[in-house]
Amino acid sequence: HTRWATHGAPSQRNAHPHRSTDGRLAVVQNGIVENFSELRQQLQAMGYTFASETDTEVIVHLLDHHYHNGCAGDLVAAVRKTLTELRGPSAIVVMSEDHPDLLVAARLGNAGGVAIGLGDGEVLVASDIPALLPHTRRVAFLENRQMALLTREHVTYFDLEGTPLTKQTTIIEWDTQAAEKGEFAHYMQKEIFEQGRSLTDTLRGRLDFTNQRIQLDTLNLGSVRLAKIDRVTIVACGTSYYAGLMGKYLIERLARLPVEVDYASEFRYRSPLITPNHLVVAITQSGETVDTLAALEEAQAHGAFTVAIVNAIGSQAARICDGVIYMQAGPEIGVASTKAFTASTTDLYLLACYLGQERGVLGDSARQELIQAVASLPGLAGTLLEEAWQGGFYRRLAADFADYHNFLYLGRGINYAIAREGALKLKEISYIHAEGYAAGEMKHGPIALIDENMPVVVVMPKDNQYEKTASNVQEVKARLGQVIAVVTEGHEEAAELADYCLPIPAAPEAVLPLLTVLPLQLLSYYVADLKGTDVDQ
Repeated sequence: HTRWATHGAPSQRNAHPHRSTDGRLAVVQNGIVENFSELRQQLQAMGYTFASETDTEVIVHLLDHHYHNGCAGDLVAAVRKTLTELRGPSAIVVMSEDHPDLLVAARLGNAGGVAIGLGDGEVLVASDIPALLPHTRRVAFLENRQMALLTREHVTYFDLEGTPLTKQTTIIEWDTQAAEKGEFAHYMQKEIFEQGRSLTDTLRGRLDFTNQRIQLDTLNLGSVRLAKIDRVTIVACGTSYYAGLMGKYLIERLARLPVEVDYASEFRYRSPLITPNHLVVAITQSGETVDTLAALEEAQAHGAFTVAIVNAIGSQAARICDGVIYMQAGPEIGVASTKAFTASTTDLYLLACYLGQERGVLGDSARQELIQAVASLPGLAGTLLEEAWQGGFYRRLAADFADYHNFLYLGRGINYAIAREGALKLKEISYIHAEGYAAGEMKHGPIALIDENMPVVVVMPKDNQYEKTASNVQEVKARLGQVIAVVTEGHEEAAELADYCLPIPAAPEAVLPLLTVLPLQLLSYYVADLKGTDVDQ
């Protein structure tokens, strides 16, 4: 089992599973024990010694205490008792040498998923669907304050009070090949280059060409509720937040609704002004992002209509929201999101068109143009990526820039969101410092840092923001900055301005931002690969 390090550095002694002092109990966990220090002190006072710095070890010692004191060797009762004393979200799996044919899995709060796989004569448990795919496609999910008892033959479900539960099984349509690297060196590389196909899957079933309308059957936003919506709030983390920034531009322009975009981790701490007339959209690839789920709970407490844009079928976000728009991108294994970003931004494009369509603010001809534009997206993306695969240009470009320590990314309008996302990708996988700025804000601080040692990546396709962005490029050039520009293929003026060009196919302006991100993903990947970083982790 692997997890993000929360208490203590990644090391052998902090690694899971954690065992009781006698070695007869073992626990793996996702989440955070918020009252870790308090419990550790109590257990030390009882005579327990700790071999690690991690918060998970308090769980196994607390479990050991209850197992031998009060629960009389009843493992399930000891797990229940232990969970009642933990503060903070936790997902755990427990083993005992006294019960070798039993696993106990439990979920407390939103600490990531607990997926139960139902195989042929076997039962499995994992934190995410791809781990189960080689064995089964029949999956059930634990929710908050639920537990599962797994034996070789069957699984039974209870809540933490001991009440039996019946679980619905979900059939996962992803296949095992989708979760394998195949000919690619890394999952991230594979997921970048399969975006032509994944975008086709994202659009499947959503475009009604006969009637020239958008169909979002799982949105569940009826006409009466839709008529009351007067504001949209998008909550997300990391890459999904930058997708949300794109969504703001799209929804405000196409549906004429005001939109706020919040980091999910900040949303609930600022006393947000949410009403029943709000549409709150959560973006999360896994559907299990802790802060995003907490933001959804806050929105629902205020009566808002909630929608999840999510990739993982049957995930917590999909289950608790009023409506869902699946990314339909297939499993994303690499930690740096690529195809989920383009899938979620495409979903936001569809949502914006749908809201404009149903609110009557998007005319027939405009809607038809937008449908045709987005329908062309998979082919355009596939062409760009095929040329990148065959040409080797990005690997050569990476060799020129892998040794730089700072990058600046610039974009205007909707491409500001792409600049932010491009900077995140570079720092996330290559460990090079990079910052994304609105191009018009360059003169308010960042310009002081620009010199020959500061590569500047500019997102400047041929759109209605081009001339303003070109002026910013001139300012960069005047300070000897090296300009790497994402440009529309065949646009000679842009090509002459830049030192290095990352071309995208000529395309309808409405879908340009969905293409401009692809060269930035490629640049980040090849720089990281050349530096030898662990791209997928």
